[in-house]
Amino acid sequence: MTQAVTVQEIYQAIRDVPDFPKPGIMFKDITPLLLDPARFRRALELMAAPFGGSKVRRVVSIESRGFLLLEYGTDALEMHRDAVGSGDRVLIVDDVLATGGTAEAAAKLVRAHGAEVVGFTFLIALDFLKGRERLRNECVEALLHYA
Repeated sequence: MTQAVTVQEIYQAIRDVPDFPKPGIMFKDITPLLLDPARFRRALELMAAPFGGSKVRRVVSIESRGFLLLEYGTDALEMHRDAVGSGDRVLIVDDVLATGGTAEAAAKLVRAHGAEVVGFTFLIALDFLKGRERLRNECVEALLHYA
């Protein structure tokens, strides 16, 4: 059933919210995608697909204020001490790749616990903010791109 959902249909589930959280920003709201189980499931499948043969042992999702794939706030990341450890192969997941700072910080946190970062997968890449450049030595995938 989820195979029938196209990437274009996933794009269509992303809502633009102009001037949020401040004037001049076009916020990409993923709430409509989260409300559509078939589209959301397919998005997750497509985000994971490039790492299918990577022997990922742990998935680290960057979350804020209780939302697994939404963030817009302070600049602190935390992780349980036992979330990852030496020898773990970790895939880092987030909703949006913007400047790459949050993803870079997450990788440092994972590596500080002795784990290996296999790569990053994002639902959305805001390509005009050049976050991929900040992660240039990493394996980075994104499902949706906005120029």
